[in-house]
Amino acid sequence: MNNEASKRLKRLSHEIMHVWEERTLKEVKAANLQENLALRNSIPIYLSQLVDALSNTIDRTEARVNSDKSDSTRIGKKHGMERAIASDYTMDQMILEYHILRQVICDVMEKEVMLTPVEREVIVCSIEQAVNDAATQFSETLREFQDQLSHTLAHDLRNPLTTVKMSAQVLIKQLENEKGQLDKLQRILKSVDRIDGMIQELLDQSRIKAGKEQTFELKECDLEWLVKDIAYELNISHSSRFQVVSSGKCLGLWNENRLRRAIENLATNAVKYGQEDSSITLCLEQTESLAILKVHNLGNPISQEDQSRLFQKFQRAKSAESKVGWGIGLTVVKSMIEGHKGSIEVESEEGTGTTFTIILPKQTGN
Repeated sequence: MNNEASKRLKRLSHEIMHVWEERTLKEVKAANLQENLALRNSIPIYLSQLVDALSNTIDRTEARVNSDKSDSTRIGKKHGMERAIASDYTMDQMILEYHILRQVICDVMEKEVMLTPVEREVIVCSIEQAVNDAATQFSETLREFQDQLSHTLAHDLRNPLTTVKMSAQVLIKQLENEKGQLDKLQRILKSVDRIDGMIQELLDQSRIKAGKEQTFELKECDLEWLVKDIAYELNISHSSRFQVVSSGKCLGLWNENRLRRAIENLATNAVKYGQEDSSITLCLEQTESLAILKVHNLGNPISQEDQSRLFQKFQRAKSAESKVGWGIGLTVVKSMIEGHKGSIEVESEEGTGTTFTIILPKQTGN
């Protein structure tokens, strides 16, 4: 091979990355829904390896070849895993990113000089290897995700089932006293409905992985009532640890079931990871156009590094690694909040505890 092709690729690497990113954002729909293009972080390393592969001056010892192959495999696997945990991506879209990269490399390089058949073969084989590695990891990660759905279901069902059990126990003890029985029976029925809703949520997640858009119905509801109702039910099984601070009725166009699950997830995480037996505060504030809900607990802080990746699937704070769970709950919470065109953020410091803040537009139907 002519070493000129290697030098040309090195010189044109920046242009290749720029053109690839433009085409990917245009041709891969899911890429526009991501905060960053995962493959972009690995392309400089990949192109550097390809520069070496096209060079006839570098020492191609067996050890060097094996090292390059190992590096290439790591890049492909990393990209495959990142795309599998990004709910908007399908395997076809991930593979298309690589096909675009192959076309861009050849097109940009051949604007100056045509590639030889051998040089083109080196590029094609390199891309094919990366695609195979990424596709294999994508499938493995997706299988792992699907295997854990049953565990997630069991975890999320625990709270409403606890309410059902404890309410039923209270009813048995109070059979002779009819006062309040209807309310408890209604709560049992509501908890059963929520179980059915959680199963539907898991089905929705499967639809997202299949590339289908997820929508949910918005109706006017009172967020203050919802927060107080959640606290009431959680206090039954958590010794009245939950306190609600509110500025009054908070009306907006939301999906009550989705918000209930999101808030419950944050609240039960506060129990699970917070300081034992300390109070947990649900503070609801509002402006004319926004509702702001803060869930605060005391306990060990979440590091800045963990905060930056806390809402990614299978990513958990180091302080939570010993806890039971699979690290996808906060990802679901983020998805539900963003589905209301809202946002969620976390603040955590030593001595002051951890606060998750949800910001929701009141008129999400506009």
